[in-house]
Order: sequence, then C-alpha cells, then structure tokens
Amino acid sequence: MAKAAKKTATPKPAAKPKPAPKVGKQTSKANPDKKSTQVLQLLRRQQGATINELSIATSWQPHSVRGFLSGSIKKRYGLKLTSEVVDGTRHYRVPA
Repeated sequence: MAKAAKKTATPKPAAKPKPAPKVGKQTSKANPDKKSTQVLQLLRRQQGATINELSIATSWQPHSVRGFLSGSIKKRYGLKLTSEVVDGTRHYRVPA
C-alpha cells in the first residue's frame, strides 16, 4: 500500500488589526431625535425632571429610566446627576 501524500498547510491571511477601544467621554454629537437626548433636555431644565416625566417622555418603564440615569448619564456621559425631593417628589437634574 502506498502512503497518501501529505497536504501542506496553506498560510492563513493575516488578521486585520482591531481598532483601539474608545476611552472617556463620547465626542459625537447627540441626535435630537434620540430618547437619550430627550432625557438630557429634561434633566437640564431648571426644575429638573421626575422619574414619571422621564418615563412618559421616553415610553420606558421607571426601572429602565433609573438604569439609564445611573448607567449612561453618570458613567457613559460622565455628567454629575443631582436629585432633591420637592413636595414629596424626587427631581433629578444635570447642571448646565
């Protein structure tokens, strides 16, 4: 019996280098139609915004609004979020 000829391995093409991850604040301009922009506009008002107002404006559940405030506003955008209770209702605000 004759031995089968060995196949030689063909070299794989070099992989494309991955772009460097973005670090820090986002520099792209926000789209005015996006819900995140609507939330930021409400938070920048002098009186701020309540969870209920943000929920109605975005059609999000209240727990989703809270998650957005802590996850995106604080961490992604790096903005300082303040809150205060006015007449028994908590108002959130981002300084201009």
